[in-house]
Amino acid sequence: MASLFRPALDLMAQYAAYHRDRRNIATHFVGIPLIVFAISVLLARVDFTLAGMPMNAAILLWGITALWYLTRGNLVLGAATTVVNGVLTALAMTAAQGSMTSWLVIGIGSFVVGWVFQFIGHYYEGKKPAFVDDLVGLLVGPMFVVGEAMFMLGWGRPLLEEIERRVGPTHLRDLAHP
Repeated sequence: MASLFRPALDLMAQYAAYHRDRRNIATHFVGIPLIVFAISVLLARVDFTLAGMPMNAAILLWGITALWYLTRGNLVLGAATTVVNGVLTALAMTAAQGSMTSWLVIGIGSFVVGWVFQFIGHYYEGKKPAFVDDLVGLLVGPMFVVGEAMFMLGWGRPLLEEIERRVGPTHLRDLAHP
């Protein structure tokens, strides 16, 4: 596994190398938020006290990942990813408050559906998911999706250009002649 503490540009470029087909990227806009939400739903019921404060594992995981995103050398991208993950975690904590059955159905169901979207996307890509070669890809996925959304909104042109210089532009892979 490569270093967990590489800069955002290096992490994004490595992840982007596995995500050049636009259909794959589109499926990740659904799959990755569902997976982040699902993990938070499932962890939200793991309650404990930390320094006298009530806490749960979803909040703790969000805090740890927030520190990681904010220290990858791109504060705007790190802050945006932290906010998006925070919203997903807040929604998950609400979803986790139902019955045991609804908690498990929502958590496991969202997780499975999220991964189905991921694997459909990688069918279009014709490549395995990035995390297969580097588990850090599991952390980079949310940052990649947030970055792609920000690129679409016009933010981060130099970052996008450098990623494309390293791994090429996005495209639609010809499935009839792969």
